[in-house]
Amino acid sequence: MTPPRRPSHAVPPPKRRAFGLLCGVMLALAGCGPTSEPTFSGYVEGDLLYIGPQEAGRVLVLPVTEGSKVTSGTVLAALEDDVQRADAAAARSTLAEAQARLAKAKAATQRPEEIAVLDAGQRRAEAALDLSRIELERQKTLMPKGATSQANLDTAQHSYDQNQASLDEIRRRIDAARIASRDEDIAAAVASVGTAQANLDAAGVRLSRRTLKAPQDGTVQTLYYRPGELVPEGRPVVSLLPPGLIKVRFFVPEPQLARIKLGQPVAVSCDGCPPLVADVSFISNSAEYTPPVIYSREERAKLVYQVEARPRDPAAARPGQPVTVAVMATP
Repeated sequence: MTPPRRPSHAVPPPKRRAFGLLCGVMLALAGCGPTSEPTFSGYVEGDLLYIGPQEAGRVLVLPVTEGSKVTSGTVLAALEDDVQRADAAAARSTLAEAQARLAKAKAATQRPEEIAVLDAGQRRAEAALDLSRIELERQKTLMPKGATSQANLDTAQHSYDQNQASLDEIRRRIDAARIASRDEDIAAAVASVGTAQANLDAAGVRLSRRTLKAPQDGTVQTLYYRPGELVPEGRPVVSLLPPGLIKVRFFVPEPQLARIKLGQPVAVSCDGCPPLVADVSFISNSAEYTPPVIYSREERAKLVYQVEARPRDPAAARPGQPVTVAVMATP
């Protein structure tokens, strides 16, 4: 009896084992074996700082070049400041004038030389009063004896009263010369000094802003103007990239979004780059279609969420570079 024919698709036992081994190797190489952590596509991005003047002006000095690293306080550019220097000089003069007016208001009404003249007049009035007092006493002594007349006594009394009034007047004039201005005048002078000081401070700020300095450490990215060119108001002269503003932006499909948490570490890799670790700092609340780089037609139909992570070593990340991101286990 002829044995039944084996189906053509069946594999003999020895060959079946070899086929299974080969399939296992191929599955392992293709990632079809045990489930691995998913990876996401993204790129490195930097938030630039744009450094420019608040007032229009011509660039005089530009000591930095594109790509140079600078520290906080480094001069990036200097603009013409003739107008600002003139404003500061005028403000200093106004302040000096206001301070002089305040000093005059607080000082005596008249100068020391004028007060000295009044003091001399007081001594003369005192001497005249003394003389009239002696004459009055003499007339009062002679009157009972009949050696003088009533008219002479009245004249002596009148001279004494007149000299007494003159002395009182000169003393009051001296007191008035030694006092300061009224409180209202002094308060107005103080306010004028404050206004002049504020104008000088404002002029100093405007002058200092003509020198553009780096607000923090970073790398110069682009120079938008050169020495001799006129910079309009509010336009940047230099763009600066601080390390702390470098981030990795990647896109996570909706089914994998639950695996991403704020603060979670992720592994970032790129072609020819050392491994990089970043921490998730932002997860978008709204979905969007496909990341900027479209690799396949299938990806266009998937909703993805934008995620950002801050590299722990920003110097190792290069803005604009495409990267691959993998979720790391949280310790």
